Amino acid sequence: GPWVGIVGLFPMFRNRTGHDISLEDRVNDCFERSMNGTALPANSESMKDIIAYMTWLSEGVPVGTPVEGRGFLRIENPPEPDPAHGEVVYRAKCAACHGAEGQGLKADGKTVYPPLWGDEAFNIAAGMARLDTASAFVRWNMPFGQGGTLTDQEAYDVSAFFTTQPRPDFPGKSADW
Repeated sequence: GPWVGIVGLFPMFRNRTGHDISLEDRVNDCFERSMNGTALPANSESMKDIIAYMTWLSEGVPVGTPVEGRGFLRIENPPEPDPAHGEVVYRAKCAACHGAEGQGLKADGKTVYPPLWGDEAFNIAAGMARLDTASAFVRWNMPFGQGGTLTDQEAYDVSAFFTTQPRPDFPGKSADW
């Protein structure tokens, strides 16, 4: 969701950890899980720059006030997913950007569209690896520039397809939930 106003919402209780976390912790969650990368030291210049940018984006937003668009709209009464149909939807509506084998698209060594599975994808502990989270994101944001055009069923089916593909493990998963 948007980073506008995010600074005033932390520290925040996180169900995954069972305790309050800092904004720096949340940023590192994204680095380690969604990007399958390495956490930044909390006092590093890179982390300070990220927090400064989020602080700038949050100017004028009252502390503790969530902004419109924060979080994903959930799909009410989720349908039974059909991963086989999801592969058909993926090939028709997703593969052009995310690759025939989920590898994503790079240009000049930079990621244009992220991989959805494989060694460079988000790991099993990312929020996007969860069917309900992935389905909600896909339903309202994909295909790129055409968010809201997939049906609830298509969103669940395609998410059931890509979330069950091979992806990196997450060593710290035993401390989750």
